[in-house]
Amino acid sequence: MAKVIMYSKDPCPYCVAAKRFMAARGIEFEEIDLTGKQDEIDQIKAKTGWQTVPIILINDQLIGGFNDLKALESEGKLEDLLK
Repeated sequence: MAKVIMYSKDPCPYCVAAKRFMAARGIEFEEIDLTGKQDEIDQIKAKTGWQTVPIILINDQLIGGFNDLKALESEGKLEDLLK
């Protein structure tokens, strides 16, 4: 199974939606909560080039945010990435 990491913060409706999406599909993931950790947020944004949360990585590859995750599933590509 692929290693899925999601960087999130609170409040973030897209983070909640991404968690529900993955839970509903049985996708195991590690959540890293960056609430109140602006330095860490700035570091992960600089590292990935992604400017909003959630920041979702599969096997250290940037997927993007919630809408990108949904798009991968719609395109039939998500399952292959999770293998």
